[in-house]
Amino acid sequence: MYKKGKYRETDKMSDLICENYPMVLVMSRFGIALGFGEKNIGDVCRQNKVDTCTFLTVVNFLVEDRKGLITDIDKCLSIESLIVYLHNAHDYFLNFRLPHIRRKLVDAIQDCPEDVAFVIRQFFDGYTEEVNKHMSYEEKNVFPYVRNLLKGEKDPKYNISIFKKRHDQIEMKITELKNILIKYYPGKDSYLLNSVLFDIFSTEQDLAAHNHVEDYLFVPAILALEKQLNS
Repeated sequence: MYKKGKYRETDKMSDLICENYPMVLVMSRFGIALGFGEKNIGDVCRQNKVDTCTFLTVVNFLVEDRKGLITDIDKCLSIESLIVYLHNAHDYFLNFRLPHIRRKLVDAIQDCPEDVAFVIRQFFDGYTEEVNKHMSYEEKNVFPYVRNLLKGEKDPKYNISIFKKRHDQIEMKITELKNILIKYYPGKDSYLLNSVLFDIFSTEQDLAAHNHVEDYLFVPAILALEKQLNS
């Protein structure tokens, strides 16, 4: 049984979600749907064919808000399950969250001067493109490389340290758009615009958490796998 961290597999899944509502996104990215009643985390994971150790490792890492390199990753962590989680997060950001925010943003700024609206749309679309570029690189290069490693196949021209060096913090690129909306948007007070701004802040935090999982869980796990194959 997995015992490391605040939450354990014997805890109720509903308690985890109600005490830490952002974990509903983590749950969905592991492919777990709502409607689990009073079942505990372990039972819900097993019924959804989700690796319990990997789920709890991600949950406890985010709940405890750990900083810096994680050197005590549990041996039971499933790298394949972690890739599924990261892939589903990419799909959420690119195909749901960011398009949804853009639609709301366009509606919110429709009455402001066109030159201002153009700049706002341009900043948001530029940000979306950066996020897409960042995640597409992982989908096309990093994940296939890791899956080959799991099969014992090493690429002499690539390693996870290359990814680590170029892994920029994409959530920082939204700062200018937030500043325009907060400091310089000339329109009247708007519930919709405030809602969009709230969505941007929460998405920024979600992306930061996503990057932390990649930097401090995924990369160390792959470094350990590379070391194992090279020994």
